[in-house]
Amino acid sequence: MSVSTIIGRTGVAGLALAVALAGVAEAKTPLREVSEIDDKMLWVALAIEISDRCEAIAPRTLTGLTYLWGLKSDASKLGYTDDEIRDYVRSDAEKARMRQRGEAYVRAQGLDPKSDADLCTLGALEMEKGSQIGAFLKEK
Repeated sequence: MSVSTIIGRTGVAGLALAVALAGVAEAKTPLREVSEIDDKMLWVALAIEISDRCEAIAPRTLTGLTYLWGLKSDASKLGYTDDEIRDYVRSDAEKARMRQRGEAYVRAQGLDPKSDADLCTLGALEMEKGSQIGAFLKEK
């Protein structure tokens, strides 16, 4: 076998490997599985739910929007496209899953997620603790 044949075959094998690795590199973890994004989205979702259902608590809208833009930037830096981010945020399945996560969080605090009064209690507790959820809320 000649040197040029070996180089030719090695080059083809190398090219095939490069193409295969590129395909693997493009396969991204779904955003729902990226805790640094998904968990932070949960805090925002909980704050929105609390401010929507509790008359005594208002949202810190500018704080929330700034935080969401930061999350979008973080997701972009991780290699997610605007379309991938938009699909994650607008997905009915993701919204339902996030609602389940939020309800589980409320129950873990010993409260009922179906009770507006309990959501008010949670909002007050989160503000008192100075948590990220509490940072998105203020008393009216």
